Amino acid sequence: MTDLLTSIQAALGLPHTPIPFTSTGALPSAFAVSDLACASIAAAGQTISQLLHQQTGRLPDLEVDRRLASFWFSSSIRPVGWSVPPLWDPVAGDYAAKDGWIRLHTNAPHHRAAAESVLGACADRAAMASKVAQWAKRDLEQAVVDAGGCAAEMRSWAQWQAHPQGQAVNAEPLIQFDHHRSPNGTPWQGSVAQPLAGIKVLDLTRVLAGPVASRFLAGLGADVLRIDPPTWNEPGVVPEMTLGKRCARLDLHDNADRRVFESLLKDADIVLHGYRADALERLGYGATERQKLAPGLIDASLNAYGWSGPWLNRRGFDSLVQMSSGIAEAGMHWKQADKPTPLPLQALDHATGYLMAASVITLLAERLRSGRGGSARLSLARTAKLLIETGPGIAQPLQAEEESDQGMLVEQTPWGPAHRLRVPLKITGTPLQWSIAASELGSHRAQWW
Repeated sequence: MTDLLTSIQAALGLPHTPIPFTSTGALPSAFAVSDLACASIAAAGQTISQLLHQQTGRLPDLEVDRRLASFWFSSSIRPVGWSVPPLWDPVAGDYAAKDGWIRLHTNAPHHRAAAESVLGACADRAAMASKVAQWAKRDLEQAVVDAGGCAAEMRSWAQWQAHPQGQAVNAEPLIQFDHHRSPNGTPWQGSVAQPLAGIKVLDLTRVLAGPVASRFLAGLGADVLRIDPPTWNEPGVVPEMTLGKRCARLDLHDNADRRVFESLLKDADIVLHGYRADALERLGYGATERQKLAPGLIDASLNAYGWSGPWLNRRGFDSLVQMSSGIAEAGMHWKQADKPTPLPLQALDHATGYLMAASVITLLAERLRSGRGGSARLSLARTAKLLIETGPGIAQPLQAEEESDQGMLVEQTPWGPAHRLRVPLKITGTPLQWSIAASELGSHRAQWW
């Protein structure tokens, strides 16, 4: 735990301050997943503590609950009388190729269509398995990627170290910061209770990592406006990840919607995006254009496979990075299994999300102090390197979740009532709390409050 937290603190420029972790146990894994959960959440909390110290002279105490941190890395919502839709498409998953294992990620309809354009239409997993078995895993990975889909063959950590993309990721920092002069200093509008009040966050992220970041910022008072394309949906994670946010839709191929987007961007303090590295550039909103539209903007981005190397623009998700980087292969040996054994949850997404939140809070503190804006870049693959090199965690199991782990408040969502788990992070005087219930994508207007 100490090594993980110290590494993250160093990446963020935070003091190497011990942070108390309450409760015991760990998720069953070949790697220290519960330690990663605690350390990433603690670091995000520490950036808020440092911000408050800078603005008020008072340094709040922090505390993280290991059990609750581990649970939040899976899900925080507990529906009452309804169920969250399945997370995975029916044919997504791991398959045996002629010479090893490969994972196909088909949750988005266009990603499934890309895989089927290579393999042929597949009604179910059995049909998909019979087709995959005829391919060499590397050939199939490349064919699906070339078709615009998402796939990853299972590699060992040693193989990933020898791969050009693994070598590129190794050379990158955990968080890549860049600073630039902001033309206008903005006064702090927050308070101890809501340190991010008055901060406008334009959230262009999807699925898990980026939405974890914006959810955390919303819980500290930020005005988070999430923007999705007209037809995008992710029903398996929307009830989990839209907490505290307003959600609108814009088509950035439509001139009228582009004008709305540019107006939103001009007034934003922070923009979060998780598109592939070249996606916003191709839409005409590259880093230079964003800074022209919004001088002093705090700009945080993440991707799957890092910001250099041959896979810079490759589509990817947590489960694919676990296959590529050696995590699933190491888990297979740890469990003595005959198939890939990933982490018990999508820890790379969640940890990178908290690190992204910590990065923008760090940049915000710098802007308040010196007037400098800045940017931060993170990747799931670089977070994977941090976890792998930390090594195994403790073997003591977590105590099972109890009803008392849920908060007392009932959240009225469009799908029905729900409880949230109690928050794992305690900041003295600064409760993490959300004033907006989870909602469907596109349920709000594309405008700031």
